[in-house]
Amino acid sequence: MTLSKPNGRRAPTIYDVAKLAGVSHQTVSRYIKGATGVSPATRARVEAALTELDYQINMTARSLATSQSHRIGALTYEMSQIGPSRIMQSAADEAREAGYVVDIVSLGLDPDTSLDEAITLLNRRDFAGVLAISPTDQVRQTLLKVPFVVPLSIQSETEEVDAGHPESLNGEGARIATEHLLELGHTRIMHISGPHGWLAARNRLHAFEAALQERGLAPALVAEGDWSPASGYTAVMTMPLDAGITAIFAANDQMALGALRALAERGISVPGQLSVVGFDNIPESAYLIPPLTTVELDFDRQGRYAMSKLLAAMGVRAEPGEGDRARAVLVVRSSSSAPSSASTPASGDPANTDPAPAPAPDAASTPAGSTDAAADLPRKSL
Repeated sequence: MTLSKPNGRRAPTIYDVAKLAGVSHQTVSRYIKGATGVSPATRARVEAALTELDYQINMTARSLATSQSHRIGALTYEMSQIGPSRIMQSAADEAREAGYVVDIVSLGLDPDTSLDEAITLLNRRDFAGVLAISPTDQVRQTLLKVPFVVPLSIQSETEEVDAGHPESLNGEGARIATEHLLELGHTRIMHISGPHGWLAARNRLHAFEAALQERGLAPALVAEGDWSPASGYTAVMTMPLDAGITAIFAANDQMALGALRALAERGISVPGQLSVVGFDNIPESAYLIPPLTTVELDFDRQGRYAMSKLLAAMGVRAEPGEGDRARAVLVVRSSSSAPSSASTPASGDPANTDPAPAPAPDAASTPAGSTDAAADLPRKSL
């Protein structure tokens, strides 16, 4: 029997919650206080009743009553980036459902120099735990050396130089994207990578190169971008049209968007003359012209998994299983097809076979270069 929400202005009580959940009010009280000894099945019933009745737990009172903090500190990087922002939002949702609020500290444009200040803010006992989303190996190594006074969980990757069988989500996704283009028949594939300081960018690049190497192939060109559409645009505007490139794999959808703009300006049809594959499956990717083939990483699941790992370290819930982890999935749309033997990129602009340097529209961009020159290129901090 489902109990209706209280009418009028009366807020629901723990007795209402107990009746709906089929437990005693003492059990509801123990759950709200964060006490141990409440079985997972009972916790689930109480949580469902709290949600249905819109019962608002007073977190301040709960903390005072239990002498326990119900705040979680979260360290992330550049919330304007699609991946970190969506991962953190889902992590916060998972924490809230477990009765915690999340305080977010975002690293500045230079994560390595702003990290000390962030650690000072987060390494305090008034947090129940700390979740860190680390984009660089330097951040990860620094965090591992700090003696945190509360449980710490780092959502990060290790670099997979030998990416024949990638275990990271980014490596897995890049391999799927590259194999898609190879199976279509492409052998001259350009990669627009993310900034090489990011572990995600390096693992995507390593997996791309490994997939080609297994077929006895090498990248036609690798240009380093900075995750922005402007860098994808510049990479393609400087792409030599006589290199025989028939496909581009961009390390994120924003750079793929810039690449599509540049290809249109250079008179190269997609996918008729050149295929484009992105990464991340941002909502806008389905509405580009043409709709973008891309890789879905399920950022929401990543965030919930990361927070579940922290909650397990805090002793709040059981360790999440491997089945709870996100998986990379290829989303095939209209921007990729088999290469046309009768139509090459050079034929789209026969008078212009040399690189055509051009500034990105309405934005200053970092020039993208080949792999050999990548170390000499200026980079823009994201």
